[in-house]
This record gives sequence, structure tokens and C-alpha cells, in this order.
Amino acid sequence: MRNYWSLIGTLALFACHFEPPGSIKLDTVYTNGVIWTGADGAAGASMLAVKDGEIAFVGTELPANMSSNRVIDLEGRFVMAGFMDNHVHFMEGGAALASVDLRDADTPAEFTRRITDYATGLAEGRWVLNGNWDHTLWGGELPSRDWIDADTGEVPVYIIRIDGHMALANSSALAAAGIKKETQAPEGGEILRDEDGEPTGILKGNALNLVLDVIPAPSDDELMEQFALAQSHALSLGLTKIHAVTAYPSETTMLDIFQMARDRGLMKLRAQVSTPIESWRDMKAEVEVGRRGDGLLKWGGIKGFIDGSLGARTAWMYEPYTDAPDSTGLPLNAPDMLGGWMEDADAAGLELSIHALGDRGIDAVMDQMREIAGEDIRARRYRIEHFQHPTPVAIGVLAETGIIASMQPFHAIDDGRWAGERIGPERLKTTYAFRSILDAGGILTFGSDWPVAPLSPIEGVYAAVTRRTLDGANPDGWIPEQKISVEEALTAYTATNAYSFGEEDEAGTLEAGKRADFVVLSADPRVIAPEAIREMRVLETIIGGVSVYTTP
Repeated sequence: MRNYWSLIGTLALFACHFEPPGSIKLDTVYTNGVIWTGADGAAGASMLAVKDGEIAFVGTELPANMSSNRVIDLEGRFVMAGFMDNHVHFMEGGAALASVDLRDADTPAEFTRRITDYATGLAEGRWVLNGNWDHTLWGGELPSRDWIDADTGEVPVYIIRIDGHMALANSSALAAAGIKKETQAPEGGEILRDEDGEPTGILKGNALNLVLDVIPAPSDDELMEQFALAQSHALSLGLTKIHAVTAYPSETTMLDIFQMARDRGLMKLRAQVSTPIESWRDMKAEVEVGRRGDGLLKWGGIKGFIDGSLGARTAWMYEPYTDAPDSTGLPLNAPDMLGGWMEDADAAGLELSIHALGDRGIDAVMDQMREIAGEDIRARRYRIEHFQHPTPVAIGVLAETGIIASMQPFHAIDDGRWAGERIGPERLKTTYAFRSILDAGGILTFGSDWPVAPLSPIEGVYAAVTRRTLDGANPDGWIPEQKISVEEALTAYTATNAYSFGEEDEAGTLEAGKRADFVVLSADPRVIAPEAIREMRVLETIIGGVSVYTTP
């Protein structure tokens, strides 16, 4: 028997070393699928082959010189390049998964109950954080510290609105931050007060920093727990790469956290990390020695703010808000100061991503970008994050300059429930103007803004294609002339995002020589009814040829 197995082993070794010249031994071959390559002009494919983490072949019939012992029958399922997310608050999302969830609390009583229940179980010294509440779900009344003070006691509570530009703090948190009746709001911020001048607990804009500065930092182990929760969630949704941003500088930066996760062997999801623009010197120091990361983790970008959000009425507009005629919003950073940071960061070779929602804020940022880059602006691949309420002229400038519109389509079907009350019918015409941007020749990328909105790219595709608002009031689409096709939405989540990351030669489409990052879906979104898109599921996520998620 021993001689028999010795002979078999010798023959196997002989076969391995004496394959025909030019033959290619593949790692895995996927057959019998509906494969959308996403490449311009590419024919349909049913087969995809992987070798050494890259795509070796896409087509209908495997070349004679290629073979594999591992063949997977897709049984007619849909395959496409892995989704990418252009804008995600990754660690804030992970922290939200580990905290109280207020996203669907639709009454003040339910809002209060969830907070007090969560506070009851906390260890001494811990805060109630995140939350992501939405006061429009119960009619628009802003919450107050009085709602929660009695039942939270000494436990500090600091919970943010879903847009991240407004928060509620209870009396314990206000005391920890030293916020009193006489406390003045910082420039670009607001402290709401009752009829006696006492803080209600609602903070807006830069006033959030007053509390953020005193919240105890989580331990490294807590950070890694939050990272793992966020990553597992992302992989289950078919994401293979994200652009991780954060709103505020901190001692432990977003890049520190991702590097820690990579060093601990936890990181599976590819990431591009940007740091707050105020810390541009720190990012400059990171890249000065020629380091910008690798295929798993890259850095070198900064993210800044010109304004806030429509929900908090802090998006910077030319004309007053329709439902607040004394307000046009406000710049969170003085335009001259922001412009100086942008110029310095650009001179340091850093990538610019600037948050701008209101029409005036968008124009201010684009003017600064054109002044900084001049004739070379298209090559810079500057990004405007959100680009939600541009003027028609701004859409043309976007296309002319090659500035990238980094948008999040789920916001359209969420904000569409109430945006008309904020800015009126005329300004609505170019709100979330996906169709107009593409028709003008603009560059459109998609993402989530999680945890402000759901992380799911499938939900985002559904939103861009149907524009059906969450309240069911627009079954034919809110501002339906701004709908786009399924393939256009998928491209915004894949190939165009790869371009925005400077990786169009490495990722974003399924072509030989590119990374083997792809997803298997339960249906072909191009052929099912648009309203059924959101019911699709991710069956498998593959990164670098390795399966990192399979549906239970």
C-alpha cells in the first residue's frame, strides 16, 4: 500500500512539473453566470477566472491553455465588480452598531424609552452616544434634555441626528462640557435655548465640538470591536472598498485605527482614508516619505467642510430657507480660512474632498478649486462631497472642470419627504440632480454617508433608479426627471468610484489583469422591476479572489 501511494504522489508531482508550455493553472473558475463586466463596449460574459488575486479571464469559453481544479457553478446568478462606497463614516458606523439605535424611533416616547433603557445597562463612566435620530419621524419637534434627564441621571448622553450636524445632550453631558446659560456658541455653531435662555440640549454645527472634546476616548480593543462590526456589515452588503472619512480631528485618527486593524490582521475590506482638513499637516507628514499605502489600505486625502445639512438648515444657500425666512444657513468654516487650508493641502500633494450641500456653499468651493488648480484642475480629481443642491450653472461647471460629484442617492428618497418645505419648488429642480449631471458630461460617484444613511449599495441603486421617497408619497419618483438607469447607478458605485480613487487601471470593472473583487447577487438588477431592486441580496463577496462573505 505504501508503494502504491508513493507512485501516485510521484505521478502527481510529474504532472505538475510537466504541463504543456504556455499553460496557466488558475485558482478558481466561475461558470454559468450572468456577468456584467461594467467595461465600455464589452460583450456579455458567463465565465470568470481568477489567479493570484487577479482576474485572468472573462468571457464565454475558457482558453485551451487555462485550467483549474476548482470550478464553481454560478447557476445563472448575476456577477459584477465589487461595490465601492465614496463616503462613509466607518468608525462612527461601527460605534453606532455597538450603541443605541434611534434611526426608526418614530415617537418622542419611543425615542426616550430606547435611550433610558440603554443607559440603564451601561458601566460607570460610559456615555450614551451615536443614536442617529430623526425628529421628522414624529412631526418635526426637536427633542430636549428634559425628555431624558430624569431617567438618565448622571449618565452622560450625547446623541446625534442622522445628518451628523445636530445633536442632543442631556444635562450631565452639558455639565461635562461646561455648557451653561452664559456659554456662547462658537463661530459656525448654535446652542438652542428655551424661553429662559437655558440650553435645551440641542447643539448645531461647530457647537458639537464643545461636547465632542470631553467624551472619553475608547480603548484600542473597543475600537477594534467597532471596526470588526462595521467591516462585517460592509462585506455582507457587497462592498469591497470604501472611502473612510471623519468629521472631526482627534488624537487617535481614522488612519491610526485602520492601520491598527491591518497590523492586527483584522482588515479584509479595502479602504482609502482621508483626514480632516484641519489636520492636513499630519497627513502631509504621512506621505512625505513617499508612503501612501498599498492595495489594501491607502491614504493621502483630506476632507473639509464649507457648510452643514439641509435637515439642520445649516446648508449654505443664496436665498433664505422657505420655512425659515430669516436664515440662509451658514459656513461652518470661513471661506477664506477653508480656501487657505485647501491651497496648502493641494500644494502638499494631498487629495481634496470638500463637503458642500447648499448652492452658495457649492459655488464657493468650486471657485476655490478653480483658483487653486487653474488649467490642471481635471487632473487633480477634486471631489465635492454630497453636491446636493447646486444651481444649473454649477452643474455645467462641474462637467467643464472634471470636479467629481461624490453623492449618496439614499439621501434623495429620505430628504424628499420634506425638502420642498425647506427650499421650495424652484430650487428643487436641481436637487440630487443625477440625470442632469450625467447629461452634462459630469463625473458622478455614489456612496452611502453611513451611518447617516444605510450602508447598502443595493438601497442606493434603488434610490437612484426609482427616487421613491420613504413615505410612499412619490410612487413614480420624486423629481422623476432626475432618475438614472440601473447600469448608470452600478457604474457610479464601481468604475467611476475607481476613477475617483485613481484606480481605474486596477479595479472597478471585471477585466483581465484587474483585481478579483466582485460580488454575486440574487438577481440581475437590470431586468427585474425597479421597485424590486431593494429586495435583492448579496450572496457572496470576493476580494482579491478570496471569499470574505457568503450569505447564511
